[in-house]
Amino acid sequence: MSTPSDKPHIEPVQPEGWAPAKGYSNGMVSHGGRTVWVAGQIAWDEQQRLVGRGDFQAQFRQALENVRAVVEAAGGEPWHLVRLTIYVSDKRDYLADLKAIGTIYRDVLGRHFPAMALVQVADLLEEGALVEIEGTAVLPD
Repeated sequence: MSTPSDKPHIEPVQPEGWAPAKGYSNGMVSHGGRTVWVAGQIAWDEQQRLVGRGDFQAQFRQALENVRAVVEAAGGEPWHLVRLTIYVSDKRDYLADLKAIGTIYRDVLGRHFPAMALVQVADLLEEGALVEIEGTAVLPD
């Protein structure tokens, strides 16, 4: 990963008087740039084979790596992400080991924490998928 020299075009939003968010930002503001909308990514490999069947942490890592791959294919870096939405079929899988999830997140995206939401859904479209992640990135002009 290169140095975020162009990161200043994206800034976190911290409302006055609010306690700092932990592991995410309450909001992000962009000063220009090109927007990349990343479709929901599951734990597919390059041949669309599901990896980590039954293993939430492995699927979380692969889905994040897929988000990163799309942003990089558009010419961006992980710190250009301004929003992530994480869909899980069972939030207990996510909550089971938050320390490991945090380590995976930092391994894949670094210490950049965009605006995020975690949503538990009844099911995901692909059989065996435990997590799906979509995002938005703003790349510098």
